[in-house]
Amino acid sequence: MSTLLTNQTCIPCSGNVPPASDAEVTELKPQIPDWDIIDVDGVSQLQRVYHFSDFKAALAFTNHVGALAEAGQHHPALLTEWGKVTVTWWTHALHGIHRNDFIMAAKTDDIAQGLTSDRPAPSHHDD
Repeated sequence: MSTLLTNQTCIPCSGNVPPASDAEVTELKPQIPDWDIIDVDGVSQLQRVYHFSDFKAALAFTNHVGALAEAGQHHPALLTEWGKVTVTWWTHALHGIHRNDFIMAAKTDDIAQGLTSDRPAPSHHDD
C-alpha cells in the first residue's frame, strides 16, 4: 500500500483478526525506522523512546499521544520520565502487533516532530 501510514485510520480490532503477517511487518517497518520490535512475554510490540529537554515537555508529549489514542480508540503503554517518554504500541486483543500499531507509531512520530530533543536527556533529577 503506497498511502503513508499517517494518512490511514485504525480499523476496529477484536480477537477475530490476525496480527500483522511477516510480509506486512516487512512492508510497514521501514516506514517507522526509529521504532523497535520487542517481545514481552511472547507478545510482539512496537517501542520507541523519545527524548525531551525536561519533564514538562515530556508530559506535554504524553498528553498529545493520549489524545491521539483516545481519538483512535487504540491505546499504548506510556512511560513518562524526566526528559523522556517510552511509547509502546501493540494490539491487546490480538496479543501482538497489527497494522493499526504501525499507523499509530507513525502518527506518534508526527506529534514528536519539533517537540523532542536530538540527544538523550541528562541524568534523572530527583526533585
